[in-house]
Amino acid sequence: MSKNVVVIGGGPAGMAAAGKLSELGQEVTLIEKEAELGGHLKKWYKVFPDFTDASEIIAELKAGLHGTRVLNNCTVNQIEGSAPNFTVTTSTGEKIEAASILVSTGFNHFNASFKEEYGYDIYDNSITSVELDAMLKQQKVKTASGKTPRKIAMVHCVGSRDEKVNNNYCSRVCCTNAVKVAIEIKEQIPDCEIYSLYMDIRVFGRGYEELYRTSQEKYGVQFIRGRLSEANEKNDGSLLLRVEDTLTARPMRLTVDLLVLMVGMCGNTELAEIADLKVGCDRFYETAHTQYSNNYSARTGVFLAGTATGPKAIAESITDGRSAAAEIAGFLATKVGSICQLESATNGYFANEKQVVHQ
Repeated sequence: MSKNVVVIGGGPAGMAAAGKLSELGQEVTLIEKEAELGGHLKKWYKVFPDFTDASEIIAELKAGLHGTRVLNNCTVNQIEGSAPNFTVTTSTGEKIEAASILVSTGFNHFNASFKEEYGYDIYDNSITSVELDAMLKQQKVKTASGKTPRKIAMVHCVGSRDEKVNNNYCSRVCCTNAVKVAIEIKEQIPDCEIYSLYMDIRVFGRGYEELYRTSQEKYGVQFIRGRLSEANEKNDGSLLLRVEDTLTARPMRLTVDLLVLMVGMCGNTELAEIADLKVGCDRFYETAHTQYSNNYSARTGVFLAGTATGPKAIAESITDGRSAAAEIAGFLATKVGSICQLESATNGYFANEKQVVHQ
């Protein structure tokens, strides 16, 4: 019987869980489909609310993986058996024995091209927050023609809280991320005018509200409670936005050099059938119980962590990964321990029987 734990997904939650399990003396195999660990985090420049460099977080999590077996460029094709005797078959054909499994496969970004009225994949200067972060990371926020933008608009809730695309949930991080990147743009391009078009501002975490206030008071970011109905490209490549100011109920027009779409999170449920996992109405994995079994799945021995179960900030994903590791350690101590005790008792019984027979 194996005492190995297979962690599927090498993003923040998966790395945090693997590191904590290793610290607890557990054998761990970490499976990551990409060539490098880090998940979406490795694409980011800095994270809110304290502007910690994303690479620093990845380095810190990697440092905790001592003793962990890491399989990169690898996916899971099949999961057979039950706890504590799972067999995980990978895309390379390897069969890995596991006592428990953690699914931390993260999320997918919403495909902004589904919102045609915003002009993504139609106009060159309509970009996503992912593409903006790549520019910030390179210290080169430019228009498609290579010019430094003087006016930028950011649209919140793209693909979130939107019945038209069947995503009724809030992605939780978009508002604060918009505040964070607005400040970063102002630091790199001080004279750039930034407009944030929002439905509601939802900055719920510690330090988030202060960041929101700082963006306005120190950096002059302008927040407009309004709905973007349409974006049209002008001859010079700039974009004419038609916006309804929902506070005054008045239409307005705004010309910008760049339109940034703050895309939300969508569930990544590619392992649903393979791991026999339930998917909720929001198309993220469903936990055994929202309140008190939030790292457990309905399948005994298979655990969940990070954004696999719903939108989370980086710090929350790391905490959730470590929480899952503690749950797994407890599960193995009781489940596997009791089986070992039973086997030991059974072996002792048969040994005594043999002695009686020989006598």
